[in-house]
Amino acid sequence: MWTYILRRIFIAIPLIIGLATVTFFIIHLAPGDPMALYRNPEISPEVMELMRKNLGLDQPLHIQYVRWLTSMARGNFGISFTAHRPVADILKEAIPNTLQLTFLALLLNLIAGIVIGVIAAIKQYSAVDHTITVSALFIYSMPSFWLGLMMILLFSLLLGWLPASQMQSINADLFGFWHRLWDRITHLIMPVFVLGIATAAGTARFMRGSLLEVIRQDYIRTARAKGLSERTVIFKHGLRNALIPIVTLTGLSIPFLLGGSVITETIFAWPGMGRVAVGAIFARDYPVVLAVNLIAAVMVVLGSLLADITYSLLDPRIRYD
Repeated sequence: MWTYILRRIFIAIPLIIGLATVTFFIIHLAPGDPMALYRNPEISPEVMELMRKNLGLDQPLHIQYVRWLTSMARGNFGISFTAHRPVADILKEAIPNTLQLTFLALLLNLIAGIVIGVIAAIKQYSAVDHTITVSALFIYSMPSFWLGLMMILLFSLLLGWLPASQMQSINADLFGFWHRLWDRITHLIMPVFVLGIATAAGTARFMRGSLLEVIRQDYIRTARAKGLSERTVIFKHGLRNALIPIVTLTGLSIPFLLGGSVITETIFAWPGMGRVAVGAIFARDYPVVLAVNLIAAVMVVLGSLLADITYSLLDPRIRYD
């Protein structure tokens, strides 16, 4: 197992560096100039050139790349062009918020997807099964930005039940613990739902197919022949084995959730990595964009590796040599 983990890490390192390299050249070659933010008739060309030199933008592109790669290897993400702060400090504030949102969306994905998938499999070909299938396909194909805007329109503007944006109310710190906790929960409901519901629909479809495949196996027929109740057959013998492929699907859901968080955080003004990345892209803040891309790539690799390890622990037949 440890040999496999180390091999996966060694394979992932050049992939992450390659992805970061491609992102570096794409963003530097894209139209636009970071210095456009500083253009002002009152600023002389000499001062502008000095500012460009301080940002390291006066060097040839290959020199900038070598300097950036060397800094990354030392864990130095540089200074933000717009915030004038270390990029590491910006990420320290944003990453926990994104992880909180992504983790809760992943829980929604697993709980709702597994429960609904099991119900659809048990009620195969019934009206319930057809309703779940059609609803899952509709939700899975629904654009997340449209769903987010519709939820804000309905639950925030029309009904006034939930806050439309941010992590907490402006005056939340003035109240007690339980009030702050409830305030945070109400701010989480819509972003978590928008981010997790699409993957939950996919998980439900996958769970239905996995459970239907398992209950057709010989050992399930043997369990039924022994006179075991249908509940025992499904939940004790069938569900456990049907859940094993869901572990792999969970690992594949992590890139989807991280990508979806960019749109979700932007819509709900959630102060996470996605919103930071969007702002940095429009501002041509190269250090922030590259750092967010690198961190996201590492998260995807670690999520996939964790899913593989969990899969081997749940299924004794799987061994990584």
